[in-house]
Amino acid sequence: MKTDLTDTTASKINKALVKARRAIGTPAVGMVLTLVIVTDEENAYDALKSANDASREHPSRTIVVIKRVSRSPRDRTKSRLDAEVRVGADAGTGETVVVRLYGEVADHAQSVVLPLLLPDAPVVVWWPVNAPLDPARDPLGALAQRRVTDSYAAEKPIDELRVRADNYEPGDTDLAWTRITPWRSMLAAALDQVDCEVISAEVQGEQYNPSVELLAMWLADRLHVHVRRGVSAGPGLNEVRLLTSTGPIRLYRPAGGLALLTLEGQPDRAVALKRRETSELLAEELRRLDPDDTYASALRFGVDRLGGVSWSGTGTGSGSGAALTAGTSAAADASTASGSASASVSAPALPPAVRSGPAGSDGDGDAERPTPAQMPHVKKAAPQ
Repeated sequence: MKTDLTDTTASKINKALVKARRAIGTPAVGMVLTLVIVTDEENAYDALKSANDASREHPSRTIVVIKRVSRSPRDRTKSRLDAEVRVGADAGTGETVVVRLYGEVADHAQSVVLPLLLPDAPVVVWWPVNAPLDPARDPLGALAQRRVTDSYAAEKPIDELRVRADNYEPGDTDLAWTRITPWRSMLAAALDQVDCEVISAEVQGEQYNPSVELLAMWLADRLHVHVRRGVSAGPGLNEVRLLTSTGPIRLYRPAGGLALLTLEGQPDRAVALKRRETSELLAEELRRLDPDDTYASALRFGVDRLGGVSWSGTGTGSGSGAALTAGTSAAADASTASGSASASVSAPALPPAVRSGPAGSDGDGDAERPTPAQMPHVKKAAPQ
């Protein structure tokens, strides 16, 4: 059921929601959160479709905020609020309100959204594109317990990661981080199968893919080893190679949804690492609403502290360009983000053997590793 409201108010929108629920025979509100999507007209359809698909797992009231730019100076001084109210089959398993803001009211979107929030329910704000520099201090972001951005949608994704690191607040997250959850889980599981010391690592993928950068930063932050960021032809993230005291570990995905996991002394095995739709990424983020400390630690490690490698051409990491060299190290604690087992989506904690010091040490591995201040500044090599 769909109801169009022109030049309306938040009060009238709430009344239209109640009337629509009664009309379809579901007067009770059975939703668990409010999802606010801040987007433009061009990306509204895809964002709303992803939200509706995610609502099958998380029934929610979805509020889509679209700020319309008036053409003339006189129109920009006039405020108007148009809305679409959708319930039933038109809104997934929850309710949808699409609000279009014109004129001065576009600068005060929080005053429109606040009366529409579900009472006593968490609020999540998602910017599919054009996220603010500081989501936590954005007027709409300040209403939320969880703020979701997507660095991959930015014009300069790597610069976007730097901005996210500078302005991080507990509750911030990014879909570029969510995309590598299966990779993190697979690598942690692989290290659980061997008793070894990780010496260095290399991550290969597209040059301007923020997910590749985040995975490299996560490895450097958690393992306290030098990690090289390699550039391949893609698509996306292609390969992770860990050089360990017992031999190399390689997770390689050339294309499609299957990857090859290679461990020394064990048969190669095919593992599922498909590229997930935005709706699946969003549903994962909605499973946990507590701060993701693992993401925060990896993000703050810094893109510029990764070692560089030249263009490999094939993405396999073969040849001289695949040699692992010094990049940098981090001294962060290796604990994973907190949260209940049912809500957590972070990768499992790495085994103690991986976090321990070099062979023959007294067990205080961090004391024998160079600190970030002792490491030279290393820039990534430009592709040849």
